[in-house]
Amino acid sequence: MSYRSKIMVENQLRKRGIIDNAVLDAISSVPRHRFVRKIYNSMAYKDNPLPIGHGQTISQPYIVALMTQLLHVNLKHKVLEIGTGCGYQTAILSILSKRVITIEVLSTLSKKSRKLLTKLGYDNIEYHCANGKYGWSKEAPYDRILVSAAPETIPEKLIEQLDSNGCMVIPTGSLYEQFIYIITKDKNGQVHMKKSTPVRFVPLL
Repeated sequence: MSYRSKIMVENQLRKRGIIDNAVLDAISSVPRHRFVRKIYNSMAYKDNPLPIGHGQTISQPYIVALMTQLLHVNLKHKVLEIGTGCGYQTAILSILSKRVITIEVLSTLSKKSRKLLTKLGYDNIEYHCANGKYGWSKEAPYDRILVSAAPETIPEKLIEQLDSNGCMVIPTGSLYEQFIYIITKDKNGQVHMKKSTPVRFVPLL
């Protein structure tokens, strides 16, 4: 854990209600500055989003921590991530789960994040360049699904690919009014939905 990541965890995350120690430990171990452009290095551990190019952003640390905490992921889980982006959230999911299948619609970002994550030693990740609205049916069902961009409505394909006793965390809404939703599917396949925190994500393309 670097000094900057320790300060971020203690002052920005724990004080704002992130209490899952596994999540905090995972975030502490991921070098966030490696996932942002060099000109933003000094801002890498501040609690704000940063541009990563192509009209996309790396989410602020608190939102990453909150969504990961809401996901309740563990080392037995197979996780589908929609929106690889720069790979920061992917790295955290890699630490916390058995396997991550990550989807990115922009080929440049997909290739760049794969190269970086491989270099950093995250080796339980499978990468695909595709439209995340349709999930990745070849590996379905998934124990957990995390979506890092906001569709206007929750894609039915993602709900279909969620396993029984599964959980999906997804920001949903228009560009100006979005909320995190927690979607769970019980052992009988019944879907339950809970509205959570207001957020602002880039649209799910």
